Amino acid sequence: MKLSDGEKLILVMLSEIHQKLKIENGVDSELVQSAIFSGNLWGLQWEFTGIFHGFEPTPDMVTEVVDILEMWSFIERADQSLSPDDKARVEKEAAPFGTLVEFTGFDGNGEAAYLSIARFLIDELDRFGEFKGRELNSHLPLSLDSYRRMLVVFEPLRTSSDLTATEITKILKEQIHPENRKAAAN
Repeated sequence: MKLSDGEKLILVMLSEIHQKLKIENGVDSELVQSAIFSGNLWGLQWEFTGIFHGFEPTPDMVTEVVDILEMWSFIERADQSLSPDDKARVEKEAAPFGTLVEFTGFDGNGEAAYLSIARFLIDELDRFGEFKGRELNSHLPLSLDSYRRMLVVFEPLRTSSDLTATEITKILKEQIHPENRKAAAN
């Protein structure tokens, strides 16, 4: 971490105000001062990982997550309104993805930035309430790749009021990587 001399002075002054006001819940102002005075600013990064995480999502990433959440909202809503016969058809034709038609999130290891955006949208901004309370860590590497393939099929259907069983099946089947589709068809 690099701080200018002015930023260091501001942080020391703020930490003195913090101490003078005897604020108990918050940043450890003595640690901030100690790190600045000793030249060990790296310690602030270690201590305050939630502040200094080294990650700032791009607008494109946020848009992509919104598109994915909207797609899954459409899919889940449409799946819930299907007749029992259509549900059975989706389950069979989109196997193994037709059984549980539900957004499971992003991989917490390889797609942590996308997972963070989704959680913020859902939990902090109260968007996509249908996903609130879900784990959202799919633990499935390459979730994002499958969602991107699904989006290509979903986008032309986005204006539909409700997706049909055939459309849901077509979208869900995109989760199978193209290289593995022959094996899945057999």
